[in-house]
Amino acid sequence: MKNYVQPGDIVTVTAPAAIVSGAGLLIGSLFGVATASTAAGAPLEIKTTGVFELDAADTGAAAIGTPVSWDAASGRITTGDGVLIGVLVAAKAASAATATVRLNGISLTV
Repeated sequence: MKNYVQPGDIVTVTAPAAIVSGAGLLIGSLFGVATASTAAGAPLEIKTTGVFELDAADTGAAAIGTPVSWDAASGRITTGDGVLIGVLVAAKAASAATATVRLNGISLTV
């Protein structure tokens, strides 16, 4: 197929700021996790699918399968409103600062 470009699970973007490897990143409606650390303006590969341990913005408990959104202001996931990025694949305790998230590969505003 001559118009095929790539699988799409890793895409290259321009880093809007200095990014640390493993950090979540939302550019428009594209969400991914940085595969490396880089400076602002440099090319950066982000992983758009898979399961990741991400920082959590809220302190509430949540069950496996709970949809999670990206809180751009804090740079963390939330179970509240925002850009939907995936679901929890493990229960999150109320005191947990992180949560295990399966990225859905698409980002929708909810």
